[in-house]
Parts: sequence; structure tokens; C-alpha cells
Amino acid sequence: MAAYVIFQINVKNPEEYKEYLNQVTPIARKYNGEYIVRGGESEVVWGEWAHPRTVVIKFPSYEVAMDWYHSEEYAPVKKIREDNAEGNCLIIKGV
Repeated sequence: MAAYVIFQINVKNPEEYKEYLNQVTPIARKYNGEYIVRGGESEVVWGEWAHPRTVVIKFPSYEVAMDWYHSEEYAPVKKIREDNAEGNCLIIKGV
């Protein structure tokens, strides 16, 4: 069963954040991650959405998504994101 990693992101330092974007994609792909949503036009139609950028990555399973997020390869890249953006992240099983 697939799993999804969902980010809500507010980029605070766009130039530094570009390094995160350059490094994260190959690591996600190594874990068979597929970007479903990566920014793009959106409109909040109900409730509040805390941050302007949304990213959704599909992984083959919940376990693989968790392995990617907690991997040694992603740790230094995750730090770049954390240092240059604020937001939320959710890992959720699909149906």
C-alpha cells in the first residue's frame, strides 16, 4: 500500500533552499519516491492552510517513506530545509 509524505512549507531563504531542491530529488527517487505535487497554483477553499508551498511525494509503502525520511542520506539535506524554511510534514498511509 502506497504512502504519502506531505509538506506544507514557507521558504524563508530562497537562495539557500535551492540547494535542498537540488539534493532531495535524487534521494527520494532512490527510495522510489514520486513527486505528485511540488508547489504550483493552489487556492484554499476551506479552512486554513498554514504555509504557501505544498509538496506531496508518493512512496511504495509507509515503511519505505519512513526509511527515506530517517535515512542517513536525507539527514544533511533535511537540515538544509529546516534551516531555510518552516512548515509541517506528515507521512500517511494511502488506501
